[in-house]
Amino acid sequence: MAGHILVVPKSAAMADIIVVAIDADGAGALEAADLVHRGVSAKVAVFGDPPSEVDREFLRRGVPYEDRAAVTTRELHSLGVQNIEQIPRKTSGSEQEGDILPIWSEQHGYRTVILVTSSDHSRRLNRIIRRSLHGCQIRVIVQNSPYSEFDPDSWWRNREGVRKGVVELQKLVLDILRHPFS
Repeated sequence: MAGHILVVPKSAAMADIIVVAIDADGAGALEAADLVHRGVSAKVAVFGDPPSEVDREFLRRGVPYEDRAAVTTRELHSLGVQNIEQIPRKTSGSEQEGDILPIWSEQHGYRTVILVTSSDHSRRLNRIIRRSLHGCQIRVIVQNSPYSEFDPDSWWRNREGVRKGVVELQKLVLDILRHPFS
């Protein structure tokens, strides 16, 4: 039961664009590709991934650098998705994602956006996005990926599931305490 608190229910809707959330990784790419192939939208966007200090040192030493956005873009191309945009960002994290997405969507004329994320992160991200949309004419539908490694029915059965479940439950509780009416 506690695992399902973290997960938003699926919603069937058409969208102007599908956006892969910052930390959705391969699960987000797979779900975005599935949505494109089902005709939900022909466009996908990924968040840019600015290099960290460590990444810049690898670049300085001549080691090829492939950020998360490049990996996700390559995966999407391999899955048959051709129309991919990149959303620029300077920081990481869900709060910043909530700040960036509405502005970027309005600038590009997108009115309906499906934001694909991992299942354990979907409820909190949904709350963050709802707050960030205050006063905007954009509809963002947060959708969890069925390929996410977090299983809300059995998350407590393995160490990684417990770690993800406990950490995300703590973050959700903190978000509720900080923003009780969102």
